[in-house]
Amino acid sequence: MWERVYEIIRKEVYQTLREPRMRMVLISPPLIQLIIFGFAVNLDVEQARIAWMDLDRTPQSRALLSAFQGSRHFLVTHVLEREAEVRELLDRGTVQAVVRVQPGFARRLLHNQTATVQILIDGTNSNTASLISVYTTQVIARFSDQALWERERRRRVAVSVETGTPVNVPAPGISVRSRIWFNPDLRSQHYFVPGIIVQVITLVTLMLTAMSIVREKELGTMEQLLVTPIRPYELILGKTLPFAVVGLLEMVLVTVAALLVFHVPLRGHFLLLMGCSALFLMTSLGTGLFISTVSQTQQQAMMSSFFFIMPAFMLSGFTFPIRNMPLPIQYLTYLNPVRYFMEIVRGIFLKGSDITILWPQMLALFLLGLAILGASVLRFRKRLE
Repeated sequence: MWERVYEIIRKEVYQTLREPRMRMVLISPPLIQLIIFGFAVNLDVEQARIAWMDLDRTPQSRALLSAFQGSRHFLVTHVLEREAEVRELLDRGTVQAVVRVQPGFARRLLHNQTATVQILIDGTNSNTASLISVYTTQVIARFSDQALWERERRRRVAVSVETGTPVNVPAPGISVRSRIWFNPDLRSQHYFVPGIIVQVITLVTLMLTAMSIVREKELGTMEQLLVTPIRPYELILGKTLPFAVVGLLEMVLVTVAALLVFHVPLRGHFLLLMGCSALFLMTSLGTGLFISTVSQTQQQAMMSSFFFIMPAFMLSGFTFPIRNMPLPIQYLTYLNPVRYFMEIVRGIFLKGSDITILWPQMLALFLLGLAILGASVLRFRKRLE
């Protein structure tokens, strides 16, 4: 048995490495996708372009402008004079926000009244708009705290001058100290690159398996294989085992690239990552085997692969949190193996999770992989027989 399986594996490896298209699929696309997507998929707002419109023109409003100019999150590119300029800049996308100081800003601050600052934000990209809103609120809150402290200081000086004695009354306050776990720099690349690794591994192993078997149909060699003493399960093993090894090697390759190029921290155990990858390969190889039974050409196999991959990644939590999806869709994601592998890879990379934390996802991957691979093998054997 194993001699026949070995011959099929040797034949598959030789055919794969001999064909230029397959060699390109093995090496170039994974690295290209990882590098391009890793740099392109970035939700961080490093320096938002804003415009400044001062309708008060006082030292206090200029101090607020200095606070925005001193923030690393903002770049003041325009100082506006007319209302029409506000709409024009936002419509053209020249700036992402406009900060407008209302008249009477300084007078209200000096008289212990609420001063108004209007923030107009381009909401085309909701994520960017939310971050800009948070950053502007933080800058204004710090400025407000400084203004309150300065007002309290002047009051104490006035009381000291009237009474002739120094006044040292501690001002009450709340000190907030936040600590961010797992991704302290809040870099979106550290969140997305592990997801891109999952995408690359899924795409490569699924397409290679499906296209390899369909290629036999296109060339007319499937019938020649069937008249040999090779049994159906031996043919299946010989066709899938090489791509299981390829999937593990691709996992090593893209993981090293993620560490060296994007400096994503790998806080967990590498062997646990490889073991979970082997569990996930059961589902990707099984899906590729199933696609091969419904496709007659390599083009059909490729289109069918994308038909599976797109919904799988949309429902995996790669970009959109699953908890934000409608409840029926959330239940549907439990049947998606990519969801569990996504949680595992991100947990190992960013959180350093071990098997005591990840065993539910690993068990789900094993059960789904067993079901998908088993059903695909039965269907493939039926087609062969």
